[in-house]
Amino acid sequence: MNVTVIGSASAVSPEERALRDLYLEHGPALYAYVLRMLGGDTHRTEDVLQETLLRCWNKQTLADGEGMAVRPWMFRIARNIVIDAHRTKTARPQEIGGADWLTELGTDADDIERMLSSIVLHDALRALTPAHREALEATFFADRTTHQAATALGVPQGTVKSRVYYALRSLRAALEERGVH
Repeated sequence: MNVTVIGSASAVSPEERALRDLYLEHGPALYAYVLRMLGGDTHRTEDVLQETLLRCWNKQTLADGEGMAVRPWMFRIARNIVIDAHRTKTARPQEIGGADWLTELGTDADDIERMLSSIVLHDALRALTPAHREALEATFFADRTTHQAATALGVPQGTVKSRVYYALRSLRAALEERGVH
């Protein structure tokens, strides 16, 4: 299979050879110029260079024979391509990527995670017996000692300790059932 690529060494027509010569002569300088304009983005620079050479190919004015200075014209074409791409990018709404949409909505991912954890914990607490839930509320949630909670609940201190112990075991099991480890 014999494939001839535009601008390759085996190009048949003089225009194709001229495009290859243009690339070899002006390509490195044009690449450096566009690379500076794009702030070091090599991928976009290669795209602009390719588009510039494609426009040269379409124009079919690839040599200085007609009195036209090709190098400044190629640099102008490349500059216009970069400007057009910038204008196109600024004309449409800004793209949103990753988790930025959460912060743009005014909500952090941590807030949502806390809210979801709170819902799961609330559901797991409802699975406890009323006595166990009451013991946890009187100690942990009310920030009381077992002695203070026993006085508030009207039960012995040992009973509060026992209920808190078994409540925490039941709560751990209920959370594991809901996928929390």
